[in-house]
Amino acid sequence: MFTELRWALLLALAATPAFGHHSIGATFDTNTVIEVEGVVTDVLWRNPHVHFTLGVTSNAGQTESWDAELTSLSNLRRLGISPDFIKVGDSIRIAGSLARRVPNSVYVNNILRPDGKEVLLAARVTPRWSTETIAVSDRALSTEGDGSRPDLGLFRVWSTPMRTPMLFPENYNSNFDIDSYPLTQSARASVASFDPIADSPTANCAPKGMPTIMEQPYPMQIVSAGGNIELRLEEYDTVRVVYLDAFNAPATATTPRLGISTGVLDGNTLTMTTSGSTWPHYDVVGIPQSPAAMHVEVFTVSDDGSRLDYSITTTDPANFNEPVTLTKYWIWVPGVEVVPFECDESR
Repeated sequence: MFTELRWALLLALAATPAFGHHSIGATFDTNTVIEVEGVVTDVLWRNPHVHFTLGVTSNAGQTESWDAELTSLSNLRRLGISPDFIKVGDSIRIAGSLARRVPNSVYVNNILRPDGKEVLLAARVTPRWSTETIAVSDRALSTEGDGSRPDLGLFRVWSTPMRTPMLFPENYNSNFDIDSYPLTQSARASVASFDPIADSPTANCAPKGMPTIMEQPYPMQIVSAGGNIELRLEEYDTVRVVYLDAFNAPATATTPRLGISTGVLDGNTLTMTTSGSTWPHYDVVGIPQSPAAMHVEVFTVSDDGSRLDYSITTTDPANFNEPVTLTKYWIWVPGVEVVPFECDESR
């Protein structure tokens, strides 16, 4: 069942975007694309999502204000898109997904600038209007890591390939079969009643806990720290401490939403066990997590050092009828750093 579930999840997620903060598919109608033209009146360059405001002339001749939401600042940086790609006063055309509940709001994938160049804001986006595009960097699109430094082992910065599936789905719709999960009756009822907007656990920059934080699509640095290991995740500036001496692990978690993690390092393989997380969510779109949940994570570096394979097996009798195993991987891209996330939802 473990293997069947893992592959069912990977196949179902293969067509979904690799990056996101909240559930884009739940907040915006990703099945349709609209185009809007107007003048940029404001730009907010920040995490978790870059925004700009567009003054749009309606059919009645009145100026309407539209909110345009983009991917995160971290993702734009990785795509090679600088803060000056649009400016206040620019007349532009945008294409994207209309918000389901908020009027005059769109999640943007394509922008046509005044100079005729088209900006593609995600790895899978294709041009709509121009053959001259602001190209996404080749490094950002890579799904294969650099294998020139196997000697670095586990301790380095690892990057999430942008074209790979996420660890958890962003929403349960026709692209994902929720029945693939061996959910208990109570967990299935929670999923059915979950409102991805009203019940979003990451609204207003609320940081994720375990295991959800491991879906984060930004760089992760693994370091040796005082006899322990630290996983430094860019999203929410999260630091997970892994105690290699289980007898010296604290009785209560320093960061309760992350739980207490103990680990065993064997060459280039790190095996971790995490329990005691107070984070009540397995994912951010409906599956709950009980205080009894336990997670076993395995990180394994490839022989050439180009790839870090990862699996997480969750046991939670309150919500799963049997353990659930999910997988993902990171790649090594020289020169990448973990930078401050500095989430800002003030608006």
